[in-house]
Amino acid sequence: MATIFDLPGHLFRRLHQISVSAFATEVSAAGFDLTPVQFAVLSMLEDHPDIDQATLAGLIAYDRVTIGGVISRLEARGMVERKICKTDRRARRLRLTERGKATLTTVWPAVRRAQTVMVGALDPAEQETLLALMRKVTNASNQVSRAPLRAPGADRHDEDSTDTAGP
Repeated sequence: MATIFDLPGHLFRRLHQISVSAFATEVSAAGFDLTPVQFAVLSMLEDHPDIDQATLAGLIAYDRVTIGGVISRLEARGMVERKICKTDRRARRLRLTERGKATLTTVWPAVRRAQTVMVGALDPAEQETLLALMRKVTNASNQVSRAPLRAPGADRHDEDSTDTAGP
């Protein structure tokens, strides 16, 4: 009979703990106070300026309700700004501020170091295999998630939803 240590779910949970710890350690040592989700928000806003909150949540596979609090904290720290959408006054468009851009640029080396810590026990070929298998599992199971990853424009029915400035 298998033990808990042989269950994929248990190992995924442990790897998540390890990845969050490695991220926090490296980012904090570099002088930043940033969570992995906050980093994902900054990174995605760099690539997709002026997107709405629901689209951002889908792009980083994060809960649409909870993302508001993440954005509020980044906004309070001067890294993100919300502006009212000209075509839908209920919606808010998100964009990095200059401070957010500077933070993202300077935190990247620490984030890369954290990734190295996470997979450092593997040789380069094993790292590529692990990443390929992780992509395969996450892609195949995306719709099982409470917050599936969504590409921009994938949910056209979400255009009518309201993104408010609140959490």
